[in-house]
This record gives sequence, structure tokens and C-alpha cells, in this order.
Amino acid sequence: MYSFNSRIRYSEIDATTKQLDLHAIINYFQDCSTFHSEDVGLGFDYLEQANRVWILSSWQIVIHRFPKLFETIKTSTWAYDFNTMYGYRNFLMEDEAGETVAVANSIWVLMDTVSMRPAKVTSIDCARYVLEEKYPMDYAPRKIKLPSTLTTLEAFPVIKSNIDTNNHVNNGQYIKMAEEYLPTGFEIGEMRAEYRKSAVLGDIIVPKIQMGDSICTIVLAGTDDKPYCIIEFIKK
Repeated sequence: MYSFNSRIRYSEIDATTKQLDLHAIINYFQDCSTFHSEDVGLGFDYLEQANRVWILSSWQIVIHRFPKLFETIKTSTWAYDFNTMYGYRNFLMEDEAGETVAVANSIWVLMDTVSMRPAKVTSIDCARYVLEEKYPMDYAPRKIKLPSTLTTLEAFPVIKSNIDTNNHVNNGQYIKMAEEYLPTGFEIGEMRAEYRKSAVLGDIIVPKIQMGDSICTIVLAGTDDKPYCIIEFIKK
């Protein structure tokens, strides 16, 4: 398990609640995984030289509560399985008392950056990421079923601040986009996201929404109607 400690900064909080929001928690998880990879020798330089990159396929994040400004938290991650081209990773965020704040499952695909095709996980990956036990949680399927009825909202372009080092929209940015469409007072208890294709600078994103009693599903699609990402927010 890899862990790091941090204190909630003013720059990370939601303006209304003075707490981390879901996008900020995802940033902590994403940073934790990159720290882990760097420290075991499988970080940016290694992947760039090997023409490889890990692309997120899906998130499942369960929120117990959102940490407040100035709280000290510990964020942890570990790999629990590899399967051909897939890597499986858990995340955990805890407060100073050791209580769970948030927990997540994530599924990643190893991609060849030259052919832009999936690549097989190597023996080096398996050896350096020491596999640990899966976190005891109710695991949802990787795929999210598209709702039969969706309301289409106003389209918007991908801008520079959405783009990461892989030259496409960062996985957390899709969640930040989708959070904009949640109804006022919707308290997130769980979030699932399925990533289907990568949006790049200048692409037009067409948001679509279905609001149920306890689940809000948001599809961020292209002008061809094919989803970039499907996000399911479950009310606490």
C-alpha cells in the first residue's frame, strides 16, 4: 500500500460548503496513484520511454463524508489484480481518527501510445506493484447502462484547462463538468463513471441528463451522439 498525508487547503474546497468536492477527492486519488507509480520506478519517464500509458476505464467511488477545510487526511492506494491489459486499483481516504472518508475501485487499461491499441501488462508491472487484497465493498459493474430517455442540454467546447499530459480531457475533468448539472441539494453518496472515448482540445461536448428519485445519470457525448463518458451520481 502506498500512502501520503495532506491537509485540506483553501484552494481545494467548494465555495459553499467549505469542503472537498468529488472532483477534489478524485484529484487526491489520482495524485496518490502517480506518486505510487513514480516511487516503484514505473512513473512518467518509464512509461514515456516504453511508449505506454495507463488510461482510466472506470471509477466507483463511495463517499462517507466530504473532508472540511484544514482537516488532515491520509490517502492510500494499492493494486489488487492485473488481467491481460487491465489493472485494478483501490483507493482509500481516512481522517486523523482513522475513519474512512471515501473509498474507490478503479479499472485501468494499459495503452501503446504509438499504435493507440491496448498493450499487455508486463512482468515488470506485476513484480513492482505488489498485489494486495481487494477492499471489502460492493463492487459495481464496469459498464453503465445508458438510460432510455435523456434530456439534451447546451453543448460546450473542450478548453485548454481540461487537457492533461496525455493531450486529452483528464478523467477528473469529466466529473467536474458533470457536477455542474446536479440539482441543488443533491448530496453525493456514490459515483460511478465509465470512460468510452477520449475528448481532445476543441471537441464539442453535448451533455445529456436523466434525473431519477435517487440517481442522476449524466452522459457527456460528442456531436456524433457517442459518449465520451457516462457518470452516475447516487444520492446519499
